[in-house]
Amino acid sequence: MEQERILVVDDDEGLLHLLRMRLSALGFSVTPCTTGSDALVAARQETFDIAITDLRLRAEDGLVLTEELLQIQPGLPVIILTAHGSIPNAVDAMQRGAFGYLTKPFEDKELKATIDKALIQLRMTREIQRLKSLVKELYGLENVIARSPAMQRLFQQVAQIADSDASVLLTGETGTGKEVLARILHANSRRSKGPFVALNCAAISESLFESELFGHIRGAFTNAMTAKRGLFQSANGGTLFLDEIAEMPLPMQVKLLRAVQEREVREVGADYMTKVDVRIITATNKNLTECVKLGTFRHDLYYRVSVVPLNIPALRERRDDIPLLAQHFLKQSASRANKDVRGFTPAAMHRLMGYPWPGNVRELENAVEKAVVMSRQDMVLPELLPSGGASTDIGMKPLTEAKEEFERSYLRNVLQMTGGNISRAAQFAGRYRADFYKMLKKYGLHPSMLKGRHDLELSEVEDAAEEVKDV
Repeated sequence: MEQERILVVDDDEGLLHLLRMRLSALGFSVTPCTTGSDALVAARQETFDIAITDLRLRAEDGLVLTEELLQIQPGLPVIILTAHGSIPNAVDAMQRGAFGYLTKPFEDKELKATIDKALIQLRMTREIQRLKSLVKELYGLENVIARSPAMQRLFQQVAQIADSDASVLLTGETGTGKEVLARILHANSRRSKGPFVALNCAAISESLFESELFGHIRGAFTNAMTAKRGLFQSANGGTLFLDEIAEMPLPMQVKLLRAVQEREVREVGADYMTKVDVRIITATNKNLTECVKLGTFRHDLYYRVSVVPLNIPALRERRDDIPLLAQHFLKQSASRANKDVRGFTPAAMHRLMGYPWPGNVRELENAVEKAVVMSRQDMVLPELLPSGGASTDIGMKPLTEAKEEFERSYLRNVLQMTGGNISRAAQFAGRYRADFYKMLKKYGLHPSMLKGRHDLELSEVEDAAEEVKDV
């Protein structure tokens, strides 16, 4: 297990040496500093789990140092060392963000107990952050619930590379769920306990790009009244997701390339480098190889960010997922709107399956939400959904063949969605149980294709087939 890192600041070199020996004996990695300025430099270059500082330093104020440390590393537990006469000041420090204080002289047991409490709080904070990240990721179930062959192949690739540190380039049309997939990669990697930091490159002006990514020191430029951490430092130990990477200005691409290659960044206005441990995931809806040919994207950066390229197929290329996604979004929307909308009529589902969805999963979600809000019945009608004809990617077929293809796909998806429950499937399809069995028999379908129901459902279908003969 990795050692917890503690930053210790005290201008009394004798006490500093003693603290270093005590903490090292307790199993911690210790960085000692005799001045606050040295401590701030160390905090910019390394992420600490705890900071311990004397309240009164020779030429510096321990309270100011505490505030500056918390600006660099928000949430860092800071323990104040104080003499008996300055306890009120220590209490003031706690009100200004410090975790707690120790009164000199103190015993090893007291020191360890205070550190243990600080670590418990730190671990709890990090766990809450991790769970929040997972909740956000699980909320975007667009790709998690996908069952089409194309998405299953994609998830097999994700499973193979998630736990590596290889840079990943996600490509796909707008609305296919690239950030969702990036979060899935992060959540299933060894970095899952670290932060997931996202930036949309198209939303940042060129003049602010460098400061946003790498941070800046106080006074680096006009209005830089305080220091600011960059996204690279914020993502240290985790994942940095750069969406719409093709929109990054060329001058910034050079600096990003260096950061990716050297694993270190220079804050704006600083004369030192800061080491970072970050996995890079990028995304674009453009063809980056074409951008390289046009000279709008650096070829050397392209090779760095596209170690593992993954393409997310458009929704029209995985139509088997549309019924599942639509039903999932319907449940979410009905719950938010507090409406009893159960599903789609066959005609409505037919329209969903035939629409080209240029906005992909995002457009489907918005369309379903609008339909639920506008619906006056417990089933969504086709007129509440977008129309525009079938996608040009779908070849025109004879009506009978197209109808049979749709019915077969529709029945298969209804069976999957209801877990093979024939009664629920028939109810969802708006058919009598016997009629539903006739349709299954017509297309050679049976619920035994669903895991865990082979014997039961197969015999059920066979029994039902005898019922159908008598109807």
